[in-house]
Amino acid sequence: MGKLVRDRIPEIMRLQGKDPEVERISGERLRRALKDKLVEEAEEVRQTDDLVEELADVLEVVDALIDAYGLDHGEIEHVRADKKAKRGGFSSGEYLVG
Repeated sequence: MGKLVRDRIPEIMRLQGKDPEVERISGERLRRALKDKLVEEAEEVRQTDDLVEELADVLEVVDALIDAYGLDHGEIEHVRADKKAKRGGFSSGEYLVG
C-alpha cells in the first residue's frame, strides 16, 4: 500500500539513485489520501518534540485539502474566528473530566 508524499519526493529519491514507483492521483482518491495524510501528520505531532517541522507538515496538508475541495481560505478563516469568538479557542486548557 502506498502513501501520499510531497511533490518533489520522487525527484529527490531519483537523485539518490532510487527508482520509486509513482502514480499521480486526483479527485476523490486524492481527497481521501489527503485526509489520511492529515491523520498521519497529526500522529507525528503527538509523537515528537519537534513541533515546528511537524506543524508545518500539518498546515501543508490542510492547505492542500482546502484546494482539493475547492474551498475558500478566507471563508475557513472567517468560520474559525467566528467559532473562537462564540465558543472560545483551546489556549486556556479547559479539560472536561467526565
